[in-house]
Amino acid sequence: MKESAIMRTAKKETSIIIGLYILFFAWWYLTAYSFGDDPSDYRYILGFPEWFFYSCIIGYVGISVLLWICVRFFFTDIDLEEKKEGREND
Repeated sequence: MKESAIMRTAKKETSIIIGLYILFFAWWYLTAYSFGDDPSDYRYILGFPEWFFYSCIIGYVGISVLLWICVRFFFTDIDLEEKKEGREND
C-alpha cells in the first residue's frame, strides 16, 4: 500500500471516529438534559433515573455496538512496518 493510500484510509477512519464521537456526545447531552429538572418528578429504570439510564447506560452500549460495526466493516488492517527488499521474514 502506498503512503498516500494509507493516509486516505487513515483520514477516512478518523472521520468515522470523530462522527461517532459527535453522535455519542449529542445523544448523551440530549438524553441527560431532557428528562426533567425536578428530582421528585424522575422516573426510574432498573433503579437508575431515566436520564442516567438513557444517557450513560444505553448510550454506552449503543456506541460500543456502533464502534464494533465500524471497526469490523469499515476499517482495514494496515501494516505500518517498512519492508526491506532482500530480507526474509523473521
